[in-house]
Amino acid sequence: MLSYRHSFHAGNYADVIKHIVLTEIFEHLIKKDSAFDYIDTHAGTGLYNLQNEHASKLQEYKQGIAKLDTEEWPELATYLDIVAKHNSDKELKFYPGSPLIAMHFLRAKDRGWLYELHPKDAELLSNNMAKIKRARVMHEDGFKGLLSLLPPISRRAVVLIDPSYEIKTDYAHVFNTLAAAYKKFPIGTYVLWYPVVDRTVIDTLERKFIRSGIKKIQRFELAIAPDQFGSGMSASGMIVINPPWTLKDKMSQILPKLVTTLGNAGAFYKCDTLVGE
Repeated sequence: MLSYRHSFHAGNYADVIKHIVLTEIFEHLIKKDSAFDYIDTHAGTGLYNLQNEHASKLQEYKQGIAKLDTEEWPELATYLDIVAKHNSDKELKFYPGSPLIAMHFLRAKDRGWLYELHPKDAELLSNNMAKIKRARVMHEDGFKGLLSLLPPISRRAVVLIDPSYEIKTDYAHVFNTLAAAYKKFPIGTYVLWYPVVDRTVIDTLERKFIRSGIKKIQRFELAIAPDQFGSGMSASGMIVINPPWTLKDKMSQILPKLVTTLGNAGAFYKCDTLVGE
């Protein structure tokens, strides 16, 4: 259950779509002066060395973030600038995870709640976030931690749920947790990442959301190849509850270009509304 290490996959195409969506949500949130909370249920280590043993083994970042040139992607200027700030020169050596993407936007009055259950990753996360006072790191179950924090005092929040899906029950677990969280705090923005290994599993998850009674649900998916039906992750996506009104239009412009840049033959994308208002 605790064997997954995101350091093997940092900066890949799944990270790219996840962090583009997060960046767009944060840019919208900070337009208002009122404080907000960021809750990350599976925070990882926060920062990844792309030249260490883990990342260099699979080198997935070379087919992800490494393919996005700043001059060719003005629409991703903020996201690419955040990545650049964690690299001292033009060479791509480090990739910021979701916690450090979030910290770029969190102001002194905002709060970050970062959960990580893997003992080694929790230790690394604590070290990487040690100087950031607005973030609290907890070596705890993020699903339980999320429900304990809702509703937040700020009454504004973005929640990222990004588990490894190492066991099949994770898919039911994320839905049940999100449904419970929404019941406690229906005005929050919830962001769920999912991998596509078996399309039928994702179809079932989507049907659950459609029938849940939850409103305002959008889906953004990037497939770098046709569905593999159990032989490996061919796509990943984001289900967003209570998205900013600008998000779908922005992603409808970005996703076709990402498919061309990062995809292989048969690559495709999805950008749609699962449930309206």
